[in-house]
Amino acid sequence: MNNRFAKFNELVPSTLPFVEGRLEGHKERKNYSIVGPGVAEDSSQFVKIAMPHSFNLGAVSAMPKNGSGLHSHTTAEVFIIYSGKWRFYWGAEGKDETILSAGDIISMPTNMFRAFENAGDDEGLIFVVLGGDDPGIITWVPSVLEKAKKTGMALLNDNSLIDLSINEIPKGKSILEPISKDEIKTFDNYKLDQLEKFICKYNENTKQVNKINDKVNLIQILGNKFENKEYIPLINQNTGFNLSILKSNKGQINNLKFEKPTILFSRTGKWEIMIDNFEYILNPKDTISIPINSNVSIKINENKDCYLNCVTQI
Repeated sequence: MNNRFAKFNELVPSTLPFVEGRLEGHKERKNYSIVGPGVAEDSSQFVKIAMPHSFNLGAVSAMPKNGSGLHSHTTAEVFIIYSGKWRFYWGAEGKDETILSAGDIISMPTNMFRAFENAGDDEGLIFVVLGGDDPGIITWVPSVLEKAKKTGMALLNDNSLIDLSINEIPKGKSILEPISKDEIKTFDNYKLDQLEKFICKYNENTKQVNKINDKVNLIQILGNKFENKEYIPLINQNTGFNLSILKSNKGQINNLKFEKPTILFSRTGKWEIMIDNFEYILNPKDTISIPINSNVSIKINENKDCYLNCVTQI
């Protein structure tokens, strides 16, 4: 089970995960690949849980006024705010934005440019769920690639990252050309009121709960299933995975069985996870992958409500 258990304090982050990693506003951050490789352009990125799940889980920590440049994905990208205050902005020019805080969740639609920045006063942390075993490549707005090239960083035409200050372009390869103005027009844009249906604020979603038992509540964010039961999600969007949140302070669920790839990761609280006859302690930010059809029990004993995220393949 060691290859299914990720303690956050043992993960190895990449400090130059993407092409814009040397630019001001992007260089003071760390990128973690927890389940699957994600979309990191760093070929040496450490991946803790490598087995396919049909989705990826990563994390990003950043210092104030640092984050990601404007980019797009071909698969779902769902952000769960763990700590700090974050500005999410979108569109080819990044003109529209919203500020999110700990416990808030935003599910970005595909085919749109998006970026994020730590808008707080201290280092912040977000977890990111990406759809698919291979979330595909990143498409950057042209200005990101142009500015990055001035720092020596570039993408090749196979989307591999190269440091031009120490490496020559390999034979048969060339620097990736930025997308054209006509291509930019094919990407979608949203005003804030249109994107709000993809946002769950912590102070709102924690009131919309489903009772698992007298001590444990469930908040269904995406998809309509937790284990083998159906629930109405707060975000009606097809991401390819279910995102459920367990809420409890002193409670227990026994004899759970997940028929598809599933991970549990703690946002707050120390959760005791029993898988068949083995016990694991999930501290905040830790992750475990559940073997299919194993017998699972979940227990929490804290003085205040805590939150455990669960992602399952649809």
